[in-house]
Amino acid sequence: MFDIGWSEMAIVMLVALVVIGPKDLPRVAREIGRWTGKARAMARDFHRAIDDMAREADLDDLKKTVDDARSISSRRGLSKAIDPDGSLERAFDVSDAGGKKTRAKALEPAAPAASAPPDPPPPSSLSIDGAVEPPAAVQDRAEKPADTTPS
Repeated sequence: MFDIGWSEMAIVMLVALVVIGPKDLPRVAREIGRWTGKARAMARDFHRAIDDMAREADLDDLKKTVDDARSISSRRGLSKAIDPDGSLERAFDVSDAGGKKTRAKALEPAAPAASAPPDPPPPSSLSIDGAVEPPAAVQDRAEKPADTTPS
């Protein structure tokens, strides 16, 4: 801490012995020990108070975060979080004939197409003898006329 080695400490003790004297040196050493103990206790209390304040500040931040999450979980808070300026909500508002605004239904089924003829069923994949042919063979057979000559 103070970067004092043994040689420096010996010099300080020798000077203290000469200045204070051998008679009062034990009393001064005890007094220095008491002051050192008090200083350490004050530093420990200060450190503990700082730690408590930091822990309390962390708890306050955590409490604020939880309160914010609770307020967002409400419908209004959630809609504000998703659409703060209301542009999405206005995009789904539609005016009806009376001038009232109603919500457009996002999942409303589409109207069927105007009398579109249904697609014809695919040609049968069964051959004359009942064997199943792949679709490509069925298409080739539809393009070529059947061979009617006896073999």
